[in-house]
Formats: sequence, structure tokens, C-alpha cells
Amino acid sequence: MIYTVTFNPSLDYIVTVDDFQTGKVNRTREEKVFAGGKGVNVSIVLKNLGYESTALGYTAGFTGDEINRILKEKGINTNFKKVKEGISRINVKLKSSEESEINGQGPAINSDDVEYLYSKLEKELKKDDILVLAGSIPDVMSQESYSDIMKRLMGKNVKIVVDATRDLLVNVLKYHPFLVKPNNHELGEIFGVEINSRSKAAEYGKKLQEKGAENVLVSMAGKGAVLITKDGKVLESDAPKGRVVNSVGAGDSMVAGFIAGFLNHNDYEEAFKMGLCTGSASAFSEELATMEDVERLMSVQK
Repeated sequence: MIYTVTFNPSLDYIVTVDDFQTGKVNRTREEKVFAGGKGVNVSIVLKNLGYESTALGYTAGFTGDEINRILKEKGINTNFKKVKEGISRINVKLKSSEESEINGQGPAINSDDVEYLYSKLEKELKKDDILVLAGSIPDVMSQESYSDIMKRLMGKNVKIVVDATRDLLVNVLKYHPFLVKPNNHELGEIFGVEINSRSKAAEYGKKLQEKGAENVLVSMAGKGAVLITKDGKVLESDAPKGRVVNSVGAGDSMVAGFIAGFLNHNDYEEAFKMGLCTGSASAFSEELATMEDVERLMSVQK
């Protein structure tokens, strides 16, 4: 079974306004509402690729109810903990001559809520299950949250995938995650360097491996990606060719594609290729990648 954790899922409200002007009433030309958050995106793309998962995390208020409704309408299993205070966040993306974003805060999560989720994971996850820990965490939670979960799951032989930044990512390495997926900018932030080539991404990806990660997947947008595998191979590839429409969710889609490819073939090269094509398929679309989108890119990707 695959589980995804999104501590702070969202409703993403995307509006297009022609010639947006501050200080005036502006009318939208187009509006869309999606359930969002990195782990949520992974669950959606896994479903599109034919794999079931259960989305976990926290929701609150009427926005939390709507997140659940949207995901269940897509056929995705959800088991969010509904908390009492606040509402699940609304993230607003304004598309005009420039793009702007306003991200909400999310609900108040207390220590009992945290313990509930940690205990649930400890009780339910079994050998060979896959757990995806993705995205940032609310300010009220510790930067050790992901590593606290991994510590409690030690010895259960769960494959854990972590897509996070800075301390959230670094803190888990001692627990040997199956896969970590920074982008080149996030990887550079960890080591205080600029990473603008695949050779440099491989160099610093290996340093994450030395600190404990089994496999390291570094996404580099239009420059492709690099995978440093558990058995010491370095795989790299150009990105598939296409017009980028929306980069939101591309990294999450890469994670989902990698998982699907690995489960399909138990092979890192196939997982890498499918991850790269799935991430690109989302970037080339207004919504997240579908199986048809991915298969089309897979057929032409070397």
C-alpha cells in the first residue's frame, strides 16, 4: 500500500485576470479550484497512473471538507485527521501579465493531533509499504516532524520517500530514506552552493547519499534530472521537449512517476525515465499528468 502525508493540504484557487491593476476592481476571465499540497498531488498522479494510495494529514473547516470531497470524487482514498481550530488553507494564484500567489496559513494543529497521526502510521504501515512525506509543515510543528515519523517506523521495512527542503530533509537522512527528491536549488541551499549543471547535481547528490539517503533524485526543470542510485549508478537525462504551461506539481508528479515506474519494473532506470516523463507531462499541462500524457512522452524519450 502507498500512503502520502500532507500536513497542510490546500484548496488552490487559480484565477486569470486580463491586465490586473492594484487598487481597482478586477474581473476574472477564468477560475479553477483544485485540491492541493505536495502529498495530495502525489496521490492524484498515482491514481492517474493506476496506483491506489491513501492521503493522510490534517484538514479543518469547510475548506477541509471540500478537499476531501474533491479527492473522493477523483477516487482517491483519504483519511485526514479533522482538527478543531482554523480552516484548511486557501492558496490563491493570480495569472495576469505577471503571476502572483497568496498562500493561506492552515489550521491549528496541537500535540494530540500530531500523536494521533504518528500512532496511526506506526500501527498501519507494514513491510514493503511506501510512505511519501512531502512538502512543508505548519509553523506550529517541529522541523523534526518527518524524522520523528521515520524514527517510529524503524525496523518495519517501509520504503519512505521524502520531498522536502532544508532541515526537514537533512534531519531524515540518518534514518536512510528510500528516496529523497530535492530540486537543484534546494540541494544547493543545503550545501551553500549554486548547482546549475547535472554533474554538480550528481556531486552534491552523492553527499546526501553519504549522509544516509539510499537513492537521490535531483530535478532540474528544463535541464533534466539526475538519479544517484543505491547501487552506485549515476543516471542523468535531458528533459522531454515541450512547452511549459504550469510548473506547479511537476516535482510531485516526478515522485509519483518514479514510484509507479519502480513498482512496474523494480528497476531504477525505468523508474527514473517514468519519473522524468511524468514530471514533464504535468509541466506541459494545465492540470496534473495523465497516463496518456506520460505514455506519449515515454514513447519518444531516450
